[in-house]
Amino acid sequence: MTNTETSDARPALRGGLPDRYLTPEDLVTMFSLPSVETVYQWRRKRIGPPGFRVGRYLRFNPASVRGWVAEQTNLDDAA
Repeated sequence: MTNTETSDARPALRGGLPDRYLTPEDLVTMFSLPSVETVYQWRRKRIGPPGFRVGRYLRFNPASVRGWVAEQTNLDDAA
């Protein structure tokens, strides 16, 4: 019997987020955003999850993204 599962090169998910730093493209996929430009606008306006640069690349810590989502949820509940 052969294994029909496909292997994904990405690390396994923990708590709904990958066990690696996230890219702007990951945030676009996670939040169904129109484009990566939205992520960069959030960063310029300081309204999105905190990110950091690795050379010229923007990355996000999954724990920080999770915290940002929880904060947004709390703000919506308080309103």
